[in-house]
Amino acid sequence: MEFIDTHTHIFLEQFDEDREDVISRAVERGVKTMLLPNIDHSTFSRMIKCEQEYPLYTKSMIGLHPCSVNEGVEDELLFVENELGRGNYCAIGETGIDLYWDKSFVSKQIYSFTKHVRWAIEYDLPLVIHARDSFQEIFQVIEQENDERLKGVFHCFTGGAEEAKKILSFGGFKMGLGGVLTYKNSGVAETVKNIDLSHFVIETDAPYLSPTPLRSKRNEPSHLTYIAEKLAEVKALKIDNIAEVTTENAIKLFKLT
Repeated sequence: MEFIDTHTHIFLEQFDEDREDVISRAVERGVKTMLLPNIDHSTFSRMIKCEQEYPLYTKSMIGLHPCSVNEGVEDELLFVENELGRGNYCAIGETGIDLYWDKSFVSKQIYSFTKHVRWAIEYDLPLVIHARDSFQEIFQVIEQENDERLKGVFHCFTGGAEEAKKILSFGGFKMGLGGVLTYKNSGVAETVKNIDLSHFVIETDAPYLSPTPLRSKRNEPSHLTYIAEKLAEVKALKIDNIAEVTTENAIKLFKLT
């Protein structure tokens, strides 16, 4: 079995002491590709260094995380735009809107997200969307900007049936399933139960959102198998089927061949 962790921050300082071991454990458990979402300019060099040191297993994205949007957003967006012009990235992200932690920059978050959507269309790259307490705002931007070229993934999907239906209506988007799928009261398992497997990719969001039974521990890409096992249980499928379909979904979406 081979898996793709479509969203992992193993370039962050939480992995500085054992990054090589973390990657080795992932590869041993079949997680042979790990996609790295950028956060902002302060994390960029770490991400690129990680990809340079582990080129067989990692691939970088470029974008501005909504929680890094503040008064300096124009400088951050210029940095992303410049990198898009000269880099080789598998996606634009992570971007999006987060109204859980701080709503004071909501207009700037919407502005930043809109720019990312337009870049995704211009550069023909998938968009990796962070949506927290912000589905309606994100849907509104996509509806305004959408055309047949726009595609991507709603990372760490935590919505219900209505949100899932709306995402599927856009045509080019997958839902990223991570540790929240394994949480007893999250409701995600029930939401995805009757949605075809072709609409999903899987992810860890390491070092965050460790799956059950590891919620008190640092998350890492090797834990992706717990998510795959839960998805197999929810869909009444073998884990081999989960690996095959979600890996193929990721390969096609991120053009990994």
